[in-house]
Amino acid sequence: MTRLLIHGGRVFDGTGTAPAAADVAIEDGRIRHVGSGLDGDEAVDAGGLTILPGLFDCHTHVVVSDVNMWRIAQTPFSYQFYEAARNLAATLHAGVTTVRDAGGADLGIKQAVANGLIAGPRMQISIIMLSQTGGHGDDWLASGIEVPLFLPHPGRPSGVVDGPEEVRRMVRELLRAGADVIKIATSGGVLSPRDDPRHGHFRDDELAVVSAEAEAAGVTVMAHAQGAPGIKAAIRAGVRSIEHGIFLDEEAISMMLEHGTFLVPTLVAPQGVIDAAAGGASIPEAAVRKAREVVDIHRDAFRRAVEAGVRIAMGTDSGVTPHGENLRELALMVAGGMTPVQALVATTRTAAELLGLASELGTIETGKRADLVLVSGDPLDFEGLSGRVRAVYQDGLLVAGSRTPSPAQNDAATPSASAATAM
Repeated sequence: MTRLLIHGGRVFDGTGTAPAAADVAIEDGRIRHVGSGLDGDEAVDAGGLTILPGLFDCHTHVVVSDVNMWRIAQTPFSYQFYEAARNLAATLHAGVTTVRDAGGADLGIKQAVANGLIAGPRMQISIIMLSQTGGHGDDWLASGIEVPLFLPHPGRPSGVVDGPEEVRRMVRELLRAGADVIKIATSGGVLSPRDDPRHGHFRDDELAVVSAEAEAAGVTVMAHAQGAPGIKAAIRAGVRSIEHGIFLDEEAISMMLEHGTFLVPTLVAPQGVIDAAAGGASIPEAAVRKAREVVDIHRDAFRRAVEAGVRIAMGTDSGVTPHGENLRELALMVAGGMTPVQALVATTRTAAELLGLASELGTIETGKRADLVLVSGDPLDFEGLSGRVRAVYQDGLLVAGSRTPSPAQNDAATPSASAATAM
């Protein structure tokens, strides 16, 4: 088996230590050695570059390219799958080698990536979010029509359910359809015009069924939870991660610490809604108003969670914002009180822990899968970081960037999937 040596650069190993000079030897898709004086059959000169573990985004929507509802309503049904291929490629070029899709992607998309039909990060999928009637996933409008963001199809059922028995059946349907994680909305949301993010959704008996069925199948639960009542109900039910956490209060933070619950903040998402509306996207005014109202509240909640020591994993809600721009989230995490090293750890080791992949990914250590990202410049300076990605490896294979990476490459070379190119 050919032994690949990436030499002459620095390594940020994901454990929290500062980048340091080291080489990485790869064989049979795994990291065999990290250190100095190593050899290999093939060599990549990483002089002037830093080697990072493959990055994670724990909250994406790869079949969504923007939140322009009028455009979405006029787009052919199958177009979303071609958009997903482009969005996955853009994410990979940004150095993100693993994602957890928080709704939309079905088993066919995941399998197409795994089988090499399309390029993209390895995926965990939730397929569709469970929502109560009138909740964040209910697409009913006041006119009486529905404009679903995720039109149901054989691999992606409707997630609107009420009562413990409907919830039980739907969780089982999602597991049958290939869900790796169950997602449930325990509060209203920003983009759904007929609910309030501060209100709690689903009752404890419904949430208990979700947890019981997920546990029986050996999968975890992620909760779209913005209001404090919904956050606390989700934690009591044993969810693994709180998504967004906009209205976190001190009691909810204490509960997260007690239960070891992760926070996936998606700080970039509310601003993404505001930016899209300013750019002319057709978004309900109620949703834009809610986005404006929560930006500062969201960032303050994140700051308090960081100060308290809540476990934080990086996620973006990409689809609300352009795919390929995922690393914008890191600068917001630093602005919210994390050190740059902590933000990178949240995007590597902690994210791998959340997704149950820490034994295989998340750090650069002997024996782990060789997911690596080579970046130029200071890896702890997140301004324009995605544009400084020079090479991306999955399981030791180059999947994006150059075989001869150079610090002097054009920083504008990384593609992103923006709303402007969506259709």
